[in-house]
Amino acid sequence: MKFRLRRRRLGQLMLVSTVATTLSSFAEKTVAQTPIKRTTPMLKSSISETMKVTLQVNGTKHSLQIEPRVTLLDALREYIGLTGSKKGCDHAQCGACTVLVDGQRINSCLTFAIMHTDAAITTIEGLAQGDNLHPMQAAFVARDAFQCGYCTPGQICSAVSLVNEGHAKSDDDIRELMSGNICRCGAYPNIVAAVRDVLEGKKDAAV
Repeated sequence: MKFRLRRRRLGQLMLVSTVATTLSSFAEKTVAQTPIKRTTPMLKSSISETMKVTLQVNGTKHSLQIEPRVTLLDALREYIGLTGSKKGCDHAQCGACTVLVDGQRINSCLTFAIMHTDAAITTIEGLAQGDNLHPMQAAFVARDAFQCGYCTPGQICSAVSLVNEGHAKSDDDIRELMSGNICRCGAYPNIVAAVRDVLEGKKDAAV
């Protein structure tokens, strides 16, 4: 008799457990399928909206209708057509995109165009005066300080700023201060020589 009661009790417990599990599973599915009602409207994204931006590049003003997220590099290359500045890594690690903003070198791939509406921007195309090369450009030619040439615009812009900064006194200083510009062809010795020529004011640097 006791054995039968225990079996009946065990059966009841198993039935209750099964029902509870079934109800729990049903509740979870119901909650998952029920759409969530938002109490506040979603904010409208403004990423796709454009705005008018005026950039002064190489002494010329350019009015652009661009998105706020457009980088200075993309504005120069895609909207203005100045393709001298290169997109090497797009992470400010190679220096190929270096341009001058108010005389200071910056990586144009990591700054927004709208941040420089009141600045004087100089690219590699703006260094020469007509057919007269900038002394740094002439020095790079004289010293054969390039191979494939992809990094050269950024190298030259960076070197121009380096000279203007006035911190480089030795070849080691040049190497350290130009370390943000990578030459994958390995033309570093000639690059250092070209920058040294301009620093020392050698006549052959302007040939």
